[in-house]
Amino acid sequence: MKRSFLFIFSLLLLASCGSSDKEREVEERENTEIQRDYVVKDASSNYKPGWIEDPEIWARDKGKDTVKYRYFSFETEPKVSRRIACDIAKANVKADIGGEIATFIDKQLATSTEGNASVDENNPNIQPLRQYVESTLAQKVQALIHGAAIVKTYWEKRSYQVELGAKKDFNAFTCAVFVRMDSKKLADAVDQAANFVANQSGDEATKSNVKKALDNAAENFNKAKRGEI
Repeated sequence: MKRSFLFIFSLLLLASCGSSDKEREVEERENTEIQRDYVVKDASSNYKPGWIEDPEIWARDKGKDTVKYRYFSFETEPKVSRRIACDIAKANVKADIGGEIATFIDKQLATSTEGNASVDENNPNIQPLRQYVESTLAQKVQALIHGAAIVKTYWEKRSYQVELGAKKDFNAFTCAVFVRMDSKKLADAVDQAANFVANQSGDEATKSNVKKALDNAAENFNKAKRGEI
């Protein structure tokens, strides 16, 4: 009887571990159990949109075209006015997408140095490349991002209160944007970002190895956003 129970439990555990983002749903729902240090006094919707949590999965669940377009979201920290919060959200979209691309490339390089002999982590030329990715690449990629369209916005007016745990009583606004970008233009930006990194290499051998490590960067970036890698 005990063995049967352990066998059934193991099957359930394997089934849960095998679930993927394709089976996950992003729903609009109220988070009633979270202890916040503020009260929402006003908002553009009664429910916080699911696209803030995961724009790609939300878009897929809502029947959006996730082949032709890729989706992103950005939410600001509290600001003094709704207009300022939403202006910052809209202005930071490209920076956020650029940062996501840079983070992806950094992970690709790290994975290659750990599991692929094509990039030697002891090569003195590798660390400057990683530093370039971390400090410079995101800003450089912003200039490559074209056609990022803001599809939706969501804002909240919050009353932060000391009695709820805030450092002081004050009112503030947050704003989030849901962004759609053409997949082909995004792929081009990712590929160019990968070339930027390879071209920072100090010698031809390192450049060739880095290019191999970042081969199919655009395709892998899209797979990563879909939760396939």
